Amino acid sequence: MVATARFQRALKRSKGTRPYLEKLNELVGNVLRGARGAPELQRHPLLKARTPLKRAAVLVVTSNRGLAGGYNSQILRLAMQTIHELEQNGAEVDIHVAGRKGAAYFRFAQRPAVASYTTLSDNPKYEELTPVAQRLMDDYAAEKVDAVKVVYMRFFSVGQQRPNIHDVLPLCLPEEPHDKTLELSQTPKITAAPEFEPEAGQLLIDLVPTLVRAAVFQAFVDAAVSEQIARMLAMAAAKENAESMNKLLTREYNRARQAQITSELSELMGGVEALK
Repeated sequence: MVATARFQRALKRSKGTRPYLEKLNELVGNVLRGARGAPELQRHPLLKARTPLKRAAVLVVTSNRGLAGGYNSQILRLAMQTIHELEQNGAEVDIHVAGRKGAAYFRFAQRPAVASYTTLSDNPKYEELTPVAQRLMDDYAAEKVDAVKVVYMRFFSVGQQRPNIHDVLPLCLPEEPHDKTLELSQTPKITAAPEFEPEAGQLLIDLVPTLVRAAVFQAFVDAAVSEQIARMLAMAAAKENAESMNKLLTREYNRARQAQITSELSELMGGVEALK
């Protein structure tokens, strides 16, 4: 019941924040198209894709508490797979971990984390996660890392959650539109180029960091919903197991009690027969 109440709050929060992130993604994409050739686009540190990939930052989002079934194990399995793939491609990995379960796992695996965030609440606020996203952006802007990835449990629906890797940085420029030649069966679409005030290049200075912070925040929100769903399933399974065990023990107790009564009756009848 506790997990169900927390799930309802987390679900309401996730449904409220996801449209904002989707619209922000769309807005940044439009601004990036309008800013092609702008000097700010070339100078923005978060838009520079660096190759080859020499060092990557991986943020792993886990829970602070257990009793959540296979929630943490699935995330950590994908995180280790991602880390091994990066290392096999010649890149070094900076591990950032959120949640006590993840921090304990990486200590046991002797993979020291660059940063551990174990004091975040189960439903962290945007203000709590701003320093987390800011550190990742600062490391990328200072060229300490060449990519930023977030490994978390993505929430799709109540019946579907999957461990997911989100490539937060670098932000990719939208592709140019394809050839304008239309087939006979197609009808031309009239599109207007948007006008930006201030200029698109100036807008990117504020929009890109906002998008990164929102993406990190949404990952934690999805993780919170998925964690409560996993906890509900784990508690339901524990309740079923407890009820099944209770029935089994009750049956065994009744059998033992019946055997004892039968034994006592046999002794009484034997004593009566002996007195005759």
